[in-house]
Amino acid sequence: MKLFTCTACGNLIYFNNVCCTQCGATLGFLQDTQRLSAIVPAGDGLWQPVGDTRLYRMCNNYTGAGVCNWMLEAESEQHFCRACDLNQTIPDLSVPGNTELWRIMETEKRRLVYSLLQLNLPLMSLKHHYRGMAFEFLADPHPSFSERSNVITGHNRGLITLNIAEADPAKREQMREQMDEPYRTILGHFRHESGHYYWDRLVKDSQWLHPFRHLFGDDTLNYTQALDRHYRFGAPADWPSRFVSAYASSHPWEDWAETWAHYLHIVDTLETAYEYGLQIHPRVGSQHSMKVSHDFNPYHEGAFDTLIEHWLPLTFVMNSLNRSIGHDHAYPFVLAPATIEKLRFVHRVVHGCNLTAVPE
Repeated sequence: MKLFTCTACGNLIYFNNVCCTQCGATLGFLQDTQRLSAIVPAGDGLWQPVGDTRLYRMCNNYTGAGVCNWMLEAESEQHFCRACDLNQTIPDLSVPGNTELWRIMETEKRRLVYSLLQLNLPLMSLKHHYRGMAFEFLADPHPSFSERSNVITGHNRGLITLNIAEADPAKREQMREQMDEPYRTILGHFRHESGHYYWDRLVKDSQWLHPFRHLFGDDTLNYTQALDRHYRFGAPADWPSRFVSAYASSHPWEDWAETWAHYLHIVDTLETAYEYGLQIHPRVGSQHSMKVSHDFNPYHEGAFDTLIEHWLPLTFVMNSLNRSIGHDHAYPFVLAPATIEKLRFVHRVVHGCNLTAVPE
């Protein structure tokens, strides 16, 4: 994720900020230029970025529920920004606590959308195009809430469903322990489910399908039976040598979605390291691979090996720092050679590389 500075005072500001903590300026994320800027009222509901002549309007979810900080171009006929326009169903805001849970979900969703825009991936709303993407944020039944019971996070023909209970840290941690998962985050859900969507958009019925099957397996296997088998018997004993997670071993579709999510973890975290100018030069040891300088933008890096060469040392540092303050590993995964090749495949699909040197 990029770092931003307030265009009014030069203070460091962050992606989700709505005001500068130093000068108090109102902030808005300009979706056309993908930058966070101080904005000033220009009359008639319009805003002007400091140091810019263009005019913008706030997303309706900025002025209304206060769950967004994105801006639309003044001439746009839309009422919602590109991130909020993807919403098909939002929680019942009359239920106490739902607005805050929804705000948390929207924060992580905008981070996903930011990554998709940075990677120049096809992104349109399902309400405007049959091949688009949409989100529904649902809750389990409540006396004053008429949603269907047992809300399941998942993807179906472009529609991504998320249970807003995931925004409650206590409930999410309880579920993580019940599922025996080393890692469970809202952003991880968004990235995983977007992987299912982009498998349909980029791999299914494309030139990538055959090489996908070579690496990930036969996607025509019965999905429901595969998941039932996974939940009944668990992952194979050797899964760490072939998959990025135990769940990835359940079916090729889940393997792809888990790998896709990790690819987005990698490029976004590497961009954060790049923005901070991070360099890793251990004072002890002589491993050359640990001496790296994050001096490139991973979203635009064409060489996959460069990403991995910088990612592995960075995970060592992140995990070590976490352990130093008493937390578990920030990145509790080991990337086996087979998993790295799957990540390489995702990279090639994302960047539209040709099929040369891809296994047949």
